[in-house]
Amino acid sequence: MSPLVITLLIVGGIAILIAIAYVNHLVENNKLEKARLKADLNDRIRRCASVSEAIPGQLMTPQLKLLLSRLQLHFSERLLPLDKSAAPQLRLEELRQLVAQGESIPVRNPVQQILSEVAAKEVRFLLENLHGQITRAAQEGVLPAKEAKHWVAEIRDMLVQLHIELFGNLGLQGLQQNQPGQARLAFERGVQFLRKQPDPSRYQAPLKKLEEQLARANALVLDMDKPRADEPSELTEGLKSLEGDEDWKKKNIYD
Repeated sequence: MSPLVITLLIVGGIAILIAIAYVNHLVENNKLEKARLKADLNDRIRRCASVSEAIPGQLMTPQLKLLLSRLQLHFSERLLPLDKSAAPQLRLEELRQLVAQGESIPVRNPVQQILSEVAAKEVRFLLENLHGQITRAAQEGVLPAKEAKHWVAEIRDMLVQLHIELFGNLGLQGLQQNQPGQARLAFERGVQFLRKQPDPSRYQAPLKKLEEQLARANALVLDMDKPRADEPSELTEGLKSLEGDEDWKKKNIYD
């Protein structure tokens, strides 16, 4: 065997090894990409389902429930080729039935009273999650830009409604617990929040109500601060002491 043939065989062997390594690399990258995509789709389905189920009933509408079901359906259809188990197929069929109902889709979210900052924060996180899903769906072309813009405005309005409910409930709690100072602070925060909105005229009704409640709480605070005639105070006690001294001096003069 000539040196040339040996050289060609060696070069050919090296080329084959390189080709095999490259193919293995492509296969491995393809597996990793599929695993990444599968995890991402499952996460987006989970997030949409969480928002759909956990948003308080006073903020959930059939239109929003339908939107979240549509997003879940889209992600589930993309997931199906990557996950051949029965669970995605069952979920896909359920979602298709829900979406087919249109705006007649059932809304079973219970109403939740927002009675604390913690409860409000939990709902705000849900709305921020919803905003993130809608924004990303618009960037990927899953949602038309006009529809996404509409829902971003709706989310902004839901955040305002959340704060109106929070400040109103905190103020009423203060009144019920005979703490008008705490009530006044809550109503005042609500009034200031609404006055800072880009379109305050949209919230004239709740603003007027909070202003009335603020005036009531303020009147109660002022009433509580007034000293009562039958209650002793440092000033009245001091005057009585001076009157006693004058009587003692007069007695000594006449004696």
